[in-house]
Amino acid sequence: MPRTSSKKGSANSTSSGTSSTVDLFRAASGKAASKELERIDQLFYNYANSSSRIIDPEGIESLCSDLELDHTDVRILMLAWKMQAEKQGYFTLDEWRTGFKALRADTMVKVKKALVDLEKEVRRSSNFIDFYSYAFRYCLTEEKQKSIDIESICLLLDLVLGSQFHPQVDALNQYLKIQIDYKVINMDQWMGFYRFCNEISFPDFSNYDPDHAWPLILDNFVDWIRSK
Repeated sequence: MPRTSSKKGSANSTSSGTSSTVDLFRAASGKAASKELERIDQLFYNYANSSSRIIDPEGIESLCSDLELDHTDVRILMLAWKMQAEKQGYFTLDEWRTGFKALRADTMVKVKKALVDLEKEVRRSSNFIDFYSYAFRYCLTEEKQKSIDIESICLLLDLVLGSQFHPQVDALNQYLKIQIDYKVINMDQWMGFYRFCNEISFPDFSNYDPDHAWPLILDNFVDWIRSK
């Protein structure tokens, strides 16, 4: 019997020791996460407007300068996507925290490294479709706005798709600039552009079927190319 009692005491001691170790690990992890969040916040306030406490276009310019990126670089748009920023040219503290915690980046050195991985993340097919649709929504700058003017769409197409589908985007932009039927582009047409570039053989359009519910603007684009 005494031996049995001794074993129970030993087991309880071991359990207590394990519990203490777990508690210490949790406390250390919580403290590290808190410190990381403090650094992320400090990074935010380096660029935030002191009165509005939001990063505005001027702050984004400064951020781009420190990242050694042009403000039109697609990686800035990718960063906005990671934050799920709602208003073009502005980042709130909550959006900043969302993006930078996900990137595990609390210093500029880490941010620069994280952008390399972020670009790879975005280029994965499932992520890219989400990023591509986000790019359109991010450019809707007015309340209840549902379409974007042709000039802006051409710039956005070149920024988002130009590196992957340069011949298609170049031809599509040429057409968009000379056609007179459309002054703006909506989300359905925008998503159709990506599907077209991704699926249709270019420049022969051998697998293009106008009966497959393509936006009419793409039917017209194909006719325009063939007529040339």
